[in-house]
Amino acid sequence: MVKNPEFGLQVMRVLAGLILLVCAPLVAQEESKTVIGPRNIALAEGAEALLAKDGAEGVRLTLIGLKTAQGSREKKAALSNLCAGYLMIDQPRAALEYCNEAIAEFPDFWRAYNNRALVFLRLDRFEESEADIRRGQELRPSAETLKIVKGMLLDETDPVRGNIEIDERRSSPGDDGELDPNE
Repeated sequence: MVKNPEFGLQVMRVLAGLILLVCAPLVAQEESKTVIGPRNIALAEGAEALLAKDGAEGVRLTLIGLKTAQGSREKKAALSNLCAGYLMIDQPRAALEYCNEAIAEFPDFWRAYNNRALVFLRLDRFEESEADIRRGQELRPSAETLKIVKGMLLDETDPVRGNIEIDERRSSPGDDGELDPNE
């Protein structure tokens, strides 16, 4: 099956909407100083790199951030961003590993299903992509990115074909040149 030439651009737009910025500020008070910023700098910078479409740097930084992730929120973001990042740099098998890990640890995380649906779509595993879209929509029915991925799936599996036929035939040489309005 020939891929839609806009497929890569669509994937990039959807992935940009799925990158989780984990900038939960760390507020520390030391004497009269207050420091506000992301707790996991590598994870935050990795997300920013992915949003800037620098997949390789985003993956590199996110892998560092995953090693120092504190709590389920940071780990969830790291796994999701690695899934999206590896897909961004065209390594769908590595992306699939991180999507699967995210779903195993966080089975109600709709973004992981959305990301994995994109990976399955890239691997031409359409039934699995459809199942993940369906599960993601059960968890987050109003998610715009799930709707976009579903449209991408339909473009790949059941593309819209034009139903309009233009009849460019002219009148035959013996006619008087006028077309019958009833034709």
